[in-house]
Amino acid sequence: MIDVCIALLPACVFGVVNFGFRALLVLAVSVTSCILFEYFYERGMHKKITVGDFSAVVTGLLLGMNLPSTIPIWMVILGSAFSIIIVKQLFGGLGQNFMNPALAGRCFLLISFAGQMTKFTYDGVTGATPLAVLKNGGEVSVLKMFLGTTGGVIGETCTIALLAGGIYLIIRKVIAPTIPLIYIGVFSAFILVFGGHGFDLEYLAAHLCGGGLMLGAFFMATDYVTSPVTTGGKVIFAALLGILTGLFRIYGNSAEGVSYAIIFCNLLVPLIEKITVPKAFGVVKEKKNKEAV
Repeated sequence: MIDVCIALLPACVFGVVNFGFRALLVLAVSVTSCILFEYFYERGMHKKITVGDFSAVVTGLLLGMNLPSTIPIWMVILGSAFSIIIVKQLFGGLGQNFMNPALAGRCFLLISFAGQMTKFTYDGVTGATPLAVLKNGGEVSVLKMFLGTTGGVIGETCTIALLAGGIYLIIRKVIAPTIPLIYIGVFSAFILVFGGHGFDLEYLAAHLCGGGLMLGAFFMATDYVTSPVTTGGKVIFAALLGILTGLFRIYGNSAEGVSYAIIFCNLLVPLIEKITVPKAFGVVKEKKNKEAV
């Protein structure tokens, strides 16, 4: 968990530089409220206090990074409560949650307060995200998207910072590259085939750099609890993520799609693991020794 926090720091720092003090406030409130909700829930339920495992910190960081810097603070606290209490603790705590808590909190806020969750301000100007502009037929700067100097949620804009964090996690062997690489690869193929722009690499690059794809691929799709443990399961899981993200972006009303794709696939993990668990070769019967009377 500490390694994940370290890996998220470059994108967090850039988000604060990009969006100002308000972004720092959102991140701080998100992390603090997640820690406090976990502590007081466990204390009230007379359970073992687990805030020291840093899982609540990671949830708070990921939730804050998935929020716009302009969101009201009380909504940040509400999202933290939903993530920690409803999705994590009521299902048994760390290791028992059926979907990624941070993404569940984000989607809860997005459904409940769509206006506030889709209001993005960059450099004093309120406007749509680059992917929304692209979806409506406009032109975007891939270089700005890669460097992060665009509007969006706090932690999704700087692709280079997210890639650096993802590579750090792979080098530290915190995550395996299987899910991120297959996810990105299948999604890329989907965009090239069904995106309506042919073999347009600039169009593909814009999709790869926007909408939180890198944040989702390296930091949320690889969550130990809500992703498969079998090798075949990881391949199926990642491929489904790529297809669903492409479907949501190209044919859906949303320009993003990553959050919903990951949550939907989280729900499919038990079924994926059921069909990919290796079968034992042969059967061994236990021999019973009978003593002569």
